Formats: sequence, structure tokens, C-alpha cells
Amino acid sequence: MPTHCPPTSPSPAALHLDHQLCFALYSASLAMTKLYKPLLDAIGLTYPQYLVMLVLWEQDGPTVSELGERLSLDSGTLTPLLKRMESAGLVKRQRDAQDERRVHIALTSTGQALRAQAEAIPACILARSHTPLHKVQTLTRQIQTLRDHLAR
Repeated sequence: MPTHCPPTSPSPAALHLDHQLCFALYSASLAMTKLYKPLLDAIGLTYPQYLVMLVLWEQDGPTVSELGERLSLDSGTLTPLLKRMESAGLVKRQRDAQDERRVHIALTSTGQALRAQAEAIPACILARSHTPLHKVQTLTRQIQTLRDHLAR
């Protein structure tokens, strides 16, 4: 038995796939990413690149470690992604003048201009979800709370 789990009485339904929160989140994530794909293809971004751009459009110039923390990505995943984005002319990497170990990520003018094309994406996703905005906002907060609890 896994450690730190409360004792339970066996239930045949406990291991049904459709009763698993993990599968509901996983399959919803796959469906959401699939929904985003044609919208992001139209502006030349992958889903992970879009997430990076969302952070940079909120606050330009974070360090790679700050960006990784915000996106829950390690540097081994983030660095190649940022290099591809730099090659595409969307971002530039700059070493910190006071501490060369720190690298800041800044938007280029091309990356800044891309925001205007991306602004319609959230409304498209909302419309395709067939769910009212207030319910999506509530669900988002609930999932964020769950994520925070699981991360502890």
C-alpha cells in the first residue's frame, strides 16, 4: 500500500477510469490543447510557446528561472524552447549585468506585435467551451487551488 494514505475499504468502483480525477484532468488537458492548436498555428506558435508569451505579455523581462517557476517548467525544458523562440525573432535572451548567471527574457518588437493577433484566442476558446464565463472562472480557480494543494 502507498505510504501516507488513509485506510479505506475496497470498492470495485474506486478503480473505474471515469471516477479518476487524474484522468478527467488529463483528458481535459488533451482536449484543450487540441482546441488551441489551429488557433496557435494561425499565429505561428506552439502551445508551450504561447504560455511563454502569455507570461511575457504580462511582465516583460523575467529571468529564465522566474519564467520556469511561473510555468512549472525546468530549465532543461525551457532553454531549448526559448532558443527556438529567439531564432524565430520573438524573444531575446540577455545576461544580467550584475550576475551573468542570470538570463533575462525580453520580447522583441515582433513578439510584442504578436499580442494583437493572440487577443482573440481566449474568446474563441470560451465560445468553443459552451460554458458561461463565470463558470469557467470558477472552475479555473478550483483547479488552481487543487494544483496548489497537490504541489505542497
